[in-house]
Amino acid sequence: MFCVGGAAVAGGLWWVTDRAESDLLDQEMNCCWEEGATPAWMSEQMGIRFPEQASDRRAGYKVGQRYDTGLLSFVLPSEEAQTYTDRLVPDDIKMSGNTLIKGKDYRPAATFTHLGLPEPETFIQDLRRTSLCPEGLDTPEGAQLQRCIDLFVHEYKPGTTRIYVRSTIEPSVTPPPAGNGQ
Repeated sequence: MFCVGGAAVAGGLWWVTDRAESDLLDQEMNCCWEEGATPAWMSEQMGIRFPEQASDRRAGYKVGQRYDTGLLSFVLPSEEAQTYTDRLVPDDIKMSGNTLIKGKDYRPAATFTHLGLPEPETFIQDLRRTSLCPEGLDTPEGAQLQRCIDLFVHEYKPGTTRIYVRSTIEPSVTPPPAGNGQ
């Protein structure tokens, strides 16, 4: 009888703990996103210019305890994406493949899933990535860069590439005004 009661208590505690962890994860993933972070606003904060032909532009801005995080994403035809990254990434920096593939449950502090996109760190194929900082970056697009960024380039279907940009931002940036519909 004691064993059955102990098992029931242990099961109950596991369920409560699992539920609390799930609620905390959900709260962390959905907390502190600013509503007014439009692609145009985030582009300006990062210094990432959109090519004219960029489509499916998405942005997010998450306020953190120590640092904020900006997200930006857009789609280009693959040939134009290559031209764009060539104008951003210096010749002496090689974009690498995804050598540290994360599992499907990977959750960085600010997730692209908030924008309705998969996390680029989880892609196994057709992903190139690098990190860039504006200091000394004199490429045509790099000269515009305002903050350090992690850049991910993913050809998710033949001829179509999505650019992902994540930037850690010191809280000196004033979050975007809510309801700015640009």
